[in-house]
Amino acid sequence: MNLLNLPASALCVLIGPPGSGKSTLAARYPDTWRVCLDFYRGLATGHEDDQSATPVAAEIQALLLDARLSRGLTTLVDSTNLLPHVRAGLIARARYWQRPVAAVLFDVPLDVAEAQNASRERVVPRHVVRELHQLLPTVDQLRAEGFGTVYLASEMPATANAPR
Repeated sequence: MNLLNLPASALCVLIGPPGSGKSTLAARYPDTWRVCLDFYRGLATGHEDDQSATPVAAEIQALLLDARLSRGLTTLVDSTNLLPHVRAGLIARARYWQRPVAAVLFDVPLDVAEAQNASRERVVPRHVVRELHQLLPTVDQLRAEGFGTVYLASEMPATANAPR
């Protein structure tokens, strides 16, 4: 299933604050396509929200990205990806492996992200959601960074973000 019609072998970077729908969209794709820092933090510490495990989780993610991209496997990066240097590293990795790179920008209003976050099993503190929401890039910024394709969550069909 390829709701976004991603190019074969693409790296697709999901970008948005907690509660914006990134993991909901990722769940619409095969589990093997998804790399997720939260999951790797959980493997390392038993708690997905343990930020002290982020360096180890990032190493695991990098290893898996290289394994998948070297084989030409379509891959979704399900993390906030709100910091420019994080996105630059992902773009560089895709370019190294000569893979197309796309972004899905979860341009949801802050109140929607806060409400969806509050209804999750693992709630991120409200002030963190607000801080991260302020870091949302624009489509023009993402294109300037090197994303070949940028999808806006606000323009996607409702079925694309619906749980399976």
